[in-house]
Amino acid sequence: MSSQLVVTGVPVYVEGSGEDTIVMIHGWPDTHRIWRNQVQFFSKNHRCVTFTLPGFGDTSTKKGYSLDEVVDTIHQVVQAVSPDKKVILMIHDWGCIYGYQFAMLYPERVKSLIAIDIGDSNSRDLEKSLSVSAKAMIFSYQMTLATAWLVGGFVGDKITRGVAKGLQCKAESQHIHSRMNYPYAIRWLRTLGTFDGLKQVNPECPFFYAYGRKKPFMFQSPAWQQRMATRPKNIVREFNSGHWVMVDKADEFNAAVSEWLMTLA
Repeated sequence: MSSQLVVTGVPVYVEGSGEDTIVMIHGWPDTHRIWRNQVQFFSKNHRCVTFTLPGFGDTSTKKGYSLDEVVDTIHQVVQAVSPDKKVILMIHDWGCIYGYQFAMLYPERVKSLIAIDIGDSNSRDLEKSLSVSAKAMIFSYQMTLATAWLVGGFVGDKITRGVAKGLQCKAESQHIHSRMNYPYAIRWLRTLGTFDGLKQVNPECPFFYAYGRKKPFMFQSPAWQQRMATRPKNIVREFNSGHWVMVDKADEFNAAVSEWLMTLA
């Protein structure tokens, strides 16, 4: 069973049927398409909802969106697809940043949370745990993307696709463009607002955290990882993959999440 609706100008895709609804939120430089393996697997027993973040779509004309605007979009989507029941959030990369914020602001709307490879990104613990070389790498690629956003057009798109290729991103090149770099512009150039209002990542609901080990640095601190792992009903799971765990290890990831969800039923 599949359907499509438009929420605040954003196309929203609903696949499958079941009592629970899984809302999947992607990151950079992806679109709703990145979840194809999860939709195929989980739609057998769940309603799977995907959408492309504002400004990440091929036809978006607005230069970028503030933190509040993106979180409000998520809220509107959740209200539209599941007005009377909590949803399961499945989030990756920048989808984690925005998804965590939504979960912290609207805990009454989130039944459980599945996050992939971005943990306590705004914590002092993570900052302390990163080496000087890791911080330099992060600044280098993120500032390049922020600059590409400023430049825009053909040149900005070319720079963005070059960075995406270097980072071994999974999105098709034709769907990658500089307008989707606005989160990096907000972080480093403080355009379109700031991320100063981000809440600390401390989910109240059952939490499954997946991360890949095959990376030069981690996006979660050891202290936060340990805190999350010791809470009842939480799982922290390492995968032999890169940043895109749900693509690199789709079958293993899907099975692990499915098994965990069954323990919560």
